[in-house]
Amino acid sequence: MRFRTQLKNTRTFSKLTASLSSLGKVCWMRLEYDVVRFTIIPDQGTQVWAQIPVDTIFEENTYEMESNSEAINIEINISNLNRALRSTFGASQSQLRLTKKDKMPLLALTVLSSEWTEGNMALATEETTDPTGEVTGDRRARERETRITQEIPIKILHESAVDGLHEPHCPDPDVHIILPGLSQLKNISDRFTKLASTDSKGRQAGLINMDSNSNSNAAASALSANSAPKLELSANMHGKLRLAIATDDLRIASVWSALINPPLDPAHITQDQYSQLPSERMREVGEDDESGWAKVRIDGKDWSRVLSVGRLSPKVVACE
Repeated sequence: MRFRTQLKNTRTFSKLTASLSSLGKVCWMRLEYDVVRFTIIPDQGTQVWAQIPVDTIFEENTYEMESNSEAINIEINISNLNRALRSTFGASQSQLRLTKKDKMPLLALTVLSSEWTEGNMALATEETTDPTGEVTGDRRARERETRITQEIPIKILHESAVDGLHEPHCPDPDVHIILPGLSQLKNISDRFTKLASTDSKGRQAGLINMDSNSNSNAAASALSANSAPKLELSANMHGKLRLAIATDDLRIASVWSALINPPLDPAHITQDQYSQLPSERMREVGEDDESGWAKVRIDGKDWSRVLSVGRLSPKVVACE
């Protein structure tokens, strides 16, 4: 088993790992000949199934990957990888390789950086005598190289350990729409979630005070789990997106219009199949008809973590 490569687009790689780390700590990283796959499957919350072409983050002509199964499966703390990648900014060269130390598998990131420094007496190769008779060193600028290697602990997963992990199959979407700027959407989502949380906590306190014989800590935990803020995300095939939240005492919504419903790739579907898609049937419904809106309720905090991918790309396509 062997893996070695030079990095390129380290900022893109760093943004990707930063986005993934907001969704989970443990990541299954699968190295293949053409793509690198990143999968996060937490006990609760959002799953991530991402892939990126090798030549997007690695120098293709230096990419060496050898394995009996034509892939290398690695379990890694994605936050550790993200912290290591930050040291590559401004480096002249960065290399990632698979190695071992005391029989423990490691992913080693070696960063080579160079800087120009003014010469001094310690580095002088020539000496001159100034008019006062003092000896001075060569003060010409010199290039100094610094090499730093960071070792990230990992686990090598046998192919049999990941055979049963498959990306969930998603049905054809009822609506597909390009979201507005993710930073704006995240800010509004966080405000809605905070308002609902404040309202929910106030009602929980009232319920707990009414029952003084109950265990208040247990009651608070149960109520908190059952009343976690839920956002309602809905959209139609006429370029409209709505984000709303409702409690017993509060209902607020924000609506975006003139968004884009991107066409699906006709190369992968016949004209007859295209007309039978759920999204095309939704397009035929009137713009103001509520039946033409696809709706889903999502955990506000979980949704906020998903929107953190905005640091990688400001726009994504949402399918409902």
